[in-house]
Amino acid sequence: MSIKSIKKTSLSIICGVFLLSGINSCSNMKYLKEGEYLYTGADIKIANDTISKKESSTLKGRLEENLTPKPNSSFLGLRPRLYIYNITKEPKVKGKGLRNWLKYKIGEEPVLLSDVDREFNAKILKNYSENKGYFNTKTSYDTIVKNKKAEVEYEVKTGSRYLMSDVHFVPDSTAISDYVQNIASKSVLKKGRPFDLDVIKFERERINNHLKENGFYYFSPDNIIVQADSTVTNKNKVEMFVKLKDNTPNLSKQQFTIDKVVVFPDYNIEDVKGGKYNIPYNTDSLEIVDNLYIVDPKNRFNPKIFDRALYFNRGDLYNRTDHNLSLNRLISLGVFKFVKNEFKISDSANNKFDTYYLLTPRPFKSLRLEALAKQNSANYAGSEVNLNWIHRNAFKGAEQFKMSVYGAFDVAVGGQRDANNIIRVGAKAELSIPRIIAPFQFNTSSAFVPRTNASLSYEFQNRTQLYTLQNLNASFGYLWKENERKEHELKVMDITYVAPANITEKYQEQIDKNPSLGRVTEKQLIFGPTYSYTYTNTASQKTNTYYYKGFLDLAGNVTGLVTGADVKNGNEKLIGGIPFSQFLKTEHDLRYYRKIGENSSIATRLIGGVAIPYGNSELIPFSRQFSVGGGNSIRAFRARNLGPGSYDPRTEDTDFFFDQAADIKLEANLEYRANIYKFLNAAVFADAGNIWLVNEDAQRPGGKFSKDWVKEIAVGAGVGLRLDFNILLLRLDLAMPLRVPYYEEGERWRLNQIDFGSKEWRQDNLILNIAIGYPF
Repeated sequence: MSIKSIKKTSLSIICGVFLLSGINSCSNMKYLKEGEYLYTGADIKIANDTISKKESSTLKGRLEENLTPKPNSSFLGLRPRLYIYNITKEPKVKGKGLRNWLKYKIGEEPVLLSDVDREFNAKILKNYSENKGYFNTKTSYDTIVKNKKAEVEYEVKTGSRYLMSDVHFVPDSTAISDYVQNIASKSVLKKGRPFDLDVIKFERERINNHLKENGFYYFSPDNIIVQADSTVTNKNKVEMFVKLKDNTPNLSKQQFTIDKVVVFPDYNIEDVKGGKYNIPYNTDSLEIVDNLYIVDPKNRFNPKIFDRALYFNRGDLYNRTDHNLSLNRLISLGVFKFVKNEFKISDSANNKFDTYYLLTPRPFKSLRLEALAKQNSANYAGSEVNLNWIHRNAFKGAEQFKMSVYGAFDVAVGGQRDANNIIRVGAKAELSIPRIIAPFQFNTSSAFVPRTNASLSYEFQNRTQLYTLQNLNASFGYLWKENERKEHELKVMDITYVAPANITEKYQEQIDKNPSLGRVTEKQLIFGPTYSYTYTNTASQKTNTYYYKGFLDLAGNVTGLVTGADVKNGNEKLIGGIPFSQFLKTEHDLRYYRKIGENSSIATRLIGGVAIPYGNSELIPFSRQFSVGGGNSIRAFRARNLGPGSYDPRTEDTDFFFDQAADIKLEANLEYRANIYKFLNAAVFADAGNIWLVNEDAQRPGGKFSKDWVKEIAVGAGVGLRLDFNILLLRLDLAMPLRVPYYEEGERWRLNQIDFGSKEWRQDNLILNIAIGYPF
């Protein structure tokens, strides 16, 4: 090692300019003791003229990731957290108080040159390079010191990267050899590719996975050796040999089949530890049920649920896929807290073992009371109380039965119009059965158990001084997942009945002025099938992730076809004195997320939907129409206060706010998200979109979708803060409109109208949205 000392520069520079840089400023020199140097980072030089600049740059970046420790964090060349650490005195009581929080939570302890093991880092660089095929690598380093700061320069001298000349799978007399030879053509070790230790490890795992699928339960990837011979004639080439180790245990070479399948559905580890009972690994005395041995003395479960969930049968060759599928399906039943699997050799001469499933059930019944406060951008604040009861094994078949009752009130706290308060009370019952109940056979090899769902709910809504509504809903359908990314939900029948319980004289007067208001309180009967498909990989750790949900609603289509309903020609059909709704509605929600740094990302969303009435309906029911605005939509406009089209809601001849809804929706959102500090996140966002009508509405001119729809797009932008407490994310978004579609065409862009100094402008244009969770 050599240390290159460089003369200190003049200290006459104005120290205050560099105050937040921590050690960079004069005032921080005193925090370093004599002989201490602040470690500012490392620079790696690749000394090799035979590789391309791209290859050299890639190698350099990966080598830098392996260096330790990392220097103090910086922002625009400054080190504010280091500065805070230095100027904050030690707390009087360690671990407590404001000083402790500032110094050890906000601040950052200096990383010194003495913390850097340069010899160790040099060895790491050498080993990593050779593992990637740059054999005979040599490393060295220099330390540069300047003004109490130190940087380490590493030089990595590599030769050309070694390539694989040939790959040989060495046969032997074991049964394993035949299986390995059969998959040799799919090997990731290929002639002409670079030598790479990570690829070799992957190849061993690939072979191990294949053997696990074919009965070799006790095999391990460590039983495979991959040898590299660099003595081949060609320069910078290695010959690869893949073979079974000579000392591989005999048990690892044997293929095992399933003998008995034993299930303990009421297993408790504490009872076993306490000696209350022992697991009877001798199964001779157990009774067989549906080809399974069930140990359930309290008769808490129907054995059929295990027959449907487990994939192993007696005589089957062991394979990892069925092993994992069985465990996942048992977990997805939702009734077991812990699922454990064990294998015990029952016949060593014939390579058979019994498989045991030790299942710890969750409490079958639970009661939960929830109370929450809420506020939204539609000028409502309020509270809601929910009482939820659940039985997770209602009929001994892992059926989940849920009942809930709730009460809520929303109070109008602002706005220019009398929106009136809202009181809601309701109840809901749901039954979820872990199988498909249908006249047809439904088989799936998914790790997720398919479900048959039925629900019944009732809600009474009172909009004080205006009207009260009763809403009754019943549905029956199926939910199944192909895998962790793809989910389907089909409701064979989804019935909604809405009826007014009371309409006040005040509201009736407003209906007389504006007949569109009457649609809110008209009786509605909506029934038919609905289907949704969801695809997402957002649970993965990839840089780019996607989410898509498509929805289709076919209300009254079969009934309308059978009865020949045609409202336009005066042939309207009624059920129970109420005209049933007939329409087609589809909606598509596509989201894309991209990580652009360790603590930042970009989130985008595109939503489009259309609802078309036909047959027995001229209009889409109000409850099934689209709306925009509010905390999860176009945040620069209040909820349901935008659209349709260029219609100006301010022109309504009514004394209170009216929710705007329409038949076509198009919306796009873009949001940059960044972590500022631990639980504190920030965002910058832009939203655009609108809603339109399919048919002309004389009460809302400009609302119909036309060729000029692009000119009617609303645009808003803003900034936000998100307080992420893991179990709760509180979001505050402040937005303002940039383009208002109901203004005159030449005045719709509002950028030249921004006047933050005007109180009136701020009141009319700055919209604060308070919500829980991300908008998308």
